[in-house]
Amino acid sequence: QVQLVESGGGLVRPGGSLRLSCAASGRTFSNYSMSWFRQAPGKEREFVAYIRTSGGITLYADSVKGRFTISRDNAKNTVSLQMNNLKPEDTGVYYCAARQGPTWSRSSSSYAYWGQGTQVTVSS
Repeated sequence: QVQLVESGGGLVRPGGSLRLSCAASGRTFSNYSMSWFRQAPGKEREFVAYIRTSGGITLYADSVKGRFTISRDNAKNTVSLQMNNLKPEDTGVYYCAARQGPTWSRSSSSYAYWGQGTQVTVSS
């Protein structure tokens, strides 16, 4: 079992920044690839960003490329998502998710462990 707890969400104006954090506990964190997903009201959960077990490879959804940065600290069992130049369409509940091994997947069904989510609202 891996337990994940997100933090850092909130209300921000368009063009602003937020940093989300996800703290993991349980099994060996460095054995898990981590991703962030988000879900807007009335929409399906969508992939946002991925980071490999070692942190050496990152991938992003086209909609956030160049604005969001995912990182991890395996010594502290944390993964973060720095979000800059936020837009209203970035609004939603953001979830961190864990998948054992280094293989990337953008499908939410491929991730066995999820946090409870943190709300991000971008509005003027």
